[in-house]
Amino acid sequence: MALGCGQGGRWCRRAPVLRRRLRVAEGLEAGSPARPYAAAVTGGAEAASGEELLEVCRRRHFLRGGAEPRPWRAYLSGCPPAFGPLGVGLRDNLAAQWWDSTVASREQVFAVDAPIHGPPAAGAPRAGLGLRLLHPETLRGALRGGPAVEEELRSAGTLRESLLPGALAQYTSCLELTNKRLPCGLAQIGVCFHTLPESEQHNKNLRRIGERTTSLLAWFSSPRTAGQWLDYWLRQRLQWWRKFAVGPSNFSSSDFQDEEGRRGFNLNYRFPWGTETIETLKNLGDTELLLMYPGDNSKLLGRDGRKNVIPHVLSVSGNLDRGALAYLFDSLQLAENPLTKKKNSQRKVLKLHPCLAPLKVALDVGKGPTTEMRQVCQGLFNELSENRISVWPGYLETVPASLEQLYSKYDEMSVLFMVLITDATLENGVVQLRSRDTTMKEMMHISRLKDFLSKYVTAAKNV
Repeated sequence: MALGCGQGGRWCRRAPVLRRRLRVAEGLEAGSPARPYAAAVTGGAEAASGEELLEVCRRRHFLRGGAEPRPWRAYLSGCPPAFGPLGVGLRDNLAAQWWDSTVASREQVFAVDAPIHGPPAAGAPRAGLGLRLLHPETLRGALRGGPAVEEELRSAGTLRESLLPGALAQYTSCLELTNKRLPCGLAQIGVCFHTLPESEQHNKNLRRIGERTTSLLAWFSSPRTAGQWLDYWLRQRLQWWRKFAVGPSNFSSSDFQDEEGRRGFNLNYRFPWGTETIETLKNLGDTELLLMYPGDNSKLLGRDGRKNVIPHVLSVSGNLDRGALAYLFDSLQLAENPLTKKKNSQRKVLKLHPCLAPLKVALDVGKGPTTEMRQVCQGLFNELSENRISVWPGYLETVPASLEQLYSKYDEMSVLFMVLITDATLENGVVQLRSRDTTMKEMMHISRLKDFLSKYVTAAKNV
């Protein structure tokens, strides 16, 4: 295996270092912890400002542009502008990791779903703002002398402001699946709605509504162990958020008590302007269950050892939109640009964790017979995609760009590796693999790419 440091194939003095990292990522060094991501992103870079991040994220379509006077507040509030294609990919990957940690790898946790709107009787106990669905024609008819507006509002459906009511409505099914054994849990991801604060309303006579992608784990445990479970989930969730971060210390926790004295915790991220909550954990006791199922309480009983008890509900509710924004801030680094000798020249790199990066690899072509090289790219694209490795088809681009421009583009798109197909690939099957995190280039046979990329992401996931 030859390690090149440029197009001309110059030998790189750091070849042994990168070879060792690649062997670790491939699991070839027995007894060595696989840390290809963590080792690559420490040191040598500084965090960027909010304006620099906004410019990069809009240019690379992580975020949609808009004319909001306070853009970051608009993104945090869940009103337009919103995520662009790569931002949606980041949030979807974050949601996939949440599912994997909450449902796939745990006993007695089941996925549920519920509609985003329901009849007037549906909705959370103590429904809060009670956002209503009302057809414009119905409202016009009421204003023209038809049924009173108040009557129409009472009969209108409600938009959900929390996933909890939908989960609690399926508690008895969960209990049957577990043979009434506690603890057990229900998990869901979905969109919820909320009225924006008055300070963010453009028109005081017209209330604006925001939305957010929410994750929920409703955990049912005996009253005896509810406090221990709350502490357990606090540790697990804080550890989970920090796992994917370049700067784990920016994720922190704080405790609180609500107006009824119920204990809870907020998980926060430290943005440049201050701390924002990204997840909330709370012990709700048995009140919500009793309100959801009035009457006969016997169907609520779960087994705690030899006792039958009405469980306490622990709510673990996260805002995945804010979480994605937090990781964008966490990932943007300003690093020295090795491609130019200009002073104060820095490259902007979105060093998203390999599990969260929307694109794992970009395929591009160098000089040579274009048609044949594109055919190779298409075959490689199909092979990687079939193995669930997300690929950017750079070889389809018709506007010519230098390698330096491609490196800058893909670094800002947070693409882990760029694969360059050249005329040498047609002769001997060797491609050039360039790393986002190290900027180093590896000459690798095309047949090894799929296994290498799969092992790299898996190794980073298991750190």
